[in-house]
Amino acid sequence: MAIPEVEAARILLERLGLTPEQLLEQLTPRVVPTFGEYIPTLITSIPGSTLRVYGTYFDRLVEEWGSRRLTEPTASELRQLAEVTRRRAIIRRNSRGGRSAAENFIAAARCIYRHAEEDGYIQADSNPARRVAKPRRLASTRRAISDSRLAEIVRVAATTGNDPELDSLILRLHIETACRRCGALALRLMDLDPEQCLVFLREKGDTVRWQPVTPTLMRALLEHVADRHADTSIKTAPLLRRRNGAAITRRHYDSLWNRIGRELEWVARQQISTHWLRHTTLTWVERNFGYAIARAYAGHANPDGRIGQTATYVRASLEEVAEALAAMTGEAHPLAV
Repeated sequence: MAIPEVEAARILLERLGLTPEQLLEQLTPRVVPTFGEYIPTLITSIPGSTLRVYGTYFDRLVEEWGSRRLTEPTASELRQLAEVTRRRAIIRRNSRGGRSAAENFIAAARCIYRHAEEDGYIQADSNPARRVAKPRRLASTRRAISDSRLAEIVRVAATTGNDPELDSLILRLHIETACRRCGALALRLMDLDPEQCLVFLREKGDTVRWQPVTPTLMRALLEHVADRHADTSIKTAPLLRRRNGAAITRRHYDSLWNRIGRELEWVARQQISTHWLRHTTLTWVERNFGYAIARAYAGHANPDGRIGQTATYVRASLEEVAEALAAMTGEAHPLAV
């Protein structure tokens, strides 16, 4: 025979959609880990691209608060540590008073606390990182490079260094596709479509797209594969390689621009990088073919309410992107009308 109080409790739990086990879990407090305990575990589940940006700041939090539990620091303490990080930032030519260091530190802290919320260690209303604002981001100093200056960059890449063939190919790939550095590094043999002159790009935010390239660039990429890949049957192998067959890394880009900067003082002074090529191509496309086609050319994520609903209805097609490429390069493309 059921005890009335127990039966009443059972009925209440059913109405609340809870089981006795769930209720017991809620009543048993979880032991909140320290920063030194939680961060090493957390980084094993974070993508490498995110870790490259936040890794330094994760280390900083472990160094400063390694023995403190996640629930201990206040919003004011996070703000103070962000300010210390800003003041200690390495001063470079394009530095802006350490604003990006402070912004990245706060973003790293938010990343940690967001995962701590998901793991049930803290509640959203007690998350101190939610109450710390990032510094306002200033406008980028990057801009489109003029045709004459771009020609100088291409000339230096093609006539200096120990592998001008590879460097010329890399620059042409970025100029034609406006891809990011990560997109070029992620290229695989299976990402080439010679028949339609397309390359498959994987870029930040897990965005993917087929991007038109000229027949000339496609031939150069296929020749590069034939010359530098020992086994072309491995379709998942990185595409861009040095003469010894090793795949290029981010360091190759650093070396390339350092060399160009030694030859062209204005490149070093303004700290020109691969991303400036993206600005150059997309600016030309926008001026000549409009915003919708420039957005598709850039491979930006699908529009949402923040940029206006009209953008949802004016998305450009792959054929329109191919037409823009053909007009920019003066070379016919199979998909261009």
